[in-house]
Amino acid sequence: FAAELGDDGLHKEPWIRETFKDLREDLAEAEADDKRLLVMVEQRGCIYCTKMHEEVFSRPEIAQYIEDNFFVVRLNLHGDTEVTDFDGEALSEKAMARKWGLLFTPSLMFIAMDVPPDRTAAEAAVALMPGAFGPGTTLDMLTWVREERYDTQGDEDFQRYHARRIRERGDGNTE
Repeated sequence: FAAELGDDGLHKEPWIRETFKDLREDLAEAEADDKRLLVMVEQRGCIYCTKMHEEVFSRPEIAQYIEDNFFVVRLNLHGDTEVTDFDGEALSEKAMARKWGLLFTPSLMFIAMDVPPDRTAAEAAVALMPGAFGPGTTLDMLTWVREERYDTQGDEDFQRYHARRIRERGDGNTE
């Protein structure tokens, strides 16, 4: 399966939103749609981004889960488009990625529902998924964030949640 590439060299998905890249506005729109804001950082020629688009995001159950539950804004790790962070600072995509300390692509930043105006996206992230993971891990992360399990008291952090989900699926898929 070959994922479609746009003129910018980045993969195209129907659930990636084209916005003005003002994260405050994007969060408000996500909330109005009863979705979670997901900031995805990718780059042209990224073999791991291709892997995610061809082997993970192409799965109907994952694509549908993203479509139904997330408002996805994508940034280009080396891009020049202006992005406005929650703290009001406007920088190019590449400068913003450096500000947030993002080194890997793809990187998926799952943003909190409420973000104080003095916080950055990196500070407002409830989870960060740096790099390519398999379908099971990716779907579990999406579900864990959507169900706000990061905010629950108890012993089930993401790793324990993921291990439990693998056992429940009985598929032995640890990816």
